[in-house]
Amino acid sequence: MACRFLRAPLVAITGTNGKSTTTTLIGEMLKANGLKTFVGGNIGAPLIGFVAEDWDWGVVEVSSFQLEWVKEFRPRIAALLNLTEDHLDRYADFNSYCEAKERIFNAQTDEDIAVLNRDDPLAWSMRERVRSRVISFGWAEVREGVYAKQGEIVWRGEHGQERFALSRVKIQGVHNVENLMAAIAVAKSVPVPAEIIQRVIEEFPGLEHRLEFVREKNGVRFYDDSKGTNVGAVAKSLASFSAPVILIAGGVDKGGDYRILKDEVKRQVKKLILFGAAKEKIRSALGHLTETAVVENLEAAVQEAYRSSRPGDVVLLSPACSSFDMFQNYAERGKVFKTLVQNL
Repeated sequence: MACRFLRAPLVAITGTNGKSTTTTLIGEMLKANGLKTFVGGNIGAPLIGFVAEDWDWGVVEVSSFQLEWVKEFRPRIAALLNLTEDHLDRYADFNSYCEAKERIFNAQTDEDIAVLNRDDPLAWSMRERVRSRVISFGWAEVREGVYAKQGEIVWRGEHGQERFALSRVKIQGVHNVENLMAAIAVAKSVPVPAEIIQRVIEEFPGLEHRLEFVREKNGVRFYDDSKGTNVGAVAKSLASFSAPVILIAGGVDKGGDYRILKDEVKRQVKKLILFGAAKEKIRSALGHLTETAVVENLEAAVQEAYRSSRPGDVVLLSPACSSFDMFQNYAERGKVFKTLVQNL
């Protein structure tokens, strides 16, 4: 309903993982360029609250739940970051979930832009069905689009290219390079000058509860990834570490297949600590791959992780589940985790 009254062009971001980080980054880039920009939607601020003012741009995070029933929603730039199993407690199957996500492009025309991930087969296949102009991002070098190489992200347009150094970027991890690529693809479509994009990506501190460093104690680093509420998010987070990981996971099962984490657990996880409603389901899928402990609550999980740790280890809360069995939301779960870690 809000979109029928909003006069500003919209950037809309969806995908299984990375939505909030990418949405926030794009908002910061547009604001730094002097554009009057609001950031809202699934990220926290309802769009209906922005209809009374005039804006240059709106940057909107959109969930599959919201996309299920849109008809006239037409973002000037729409980005689909990735697709992995999620919310299968709501959808009949994974295909139904993907179809909901694809609705972000339904009302677009050839005057609009679709930003797609070349490395995600399901997202990339949509290039054949969208009516809008496709701009892609991914890891392999391309003639036109965005790609990543050693220590930098390269944007190539019709009339040249620009390079963005990553050496001073605060947010770490493979998934964040992908989020940065998507954000740069959108920002250059607005367009935003390269020097402003570079400044924003270097100053951006990252989001709370998304691979957030909490503290180091006795050589052990603790990270809060409470926003990692699905299997795909946990896989990306584990891939961000080279040190041995003690993984704390569990909560309300969303119907995803935990076995997808098999290779990452074998490669990276020295101990798996499980709590919450889904603990036995996760243990059944992954418990045979590494040392595994099942505990009653998050406090016991933090204590067990610390007891099991050695200097050089990483303790990572990345639950792969919703939080509603024990907490109001992922943010409360993350705050409790950080308090427990600070009190060790």
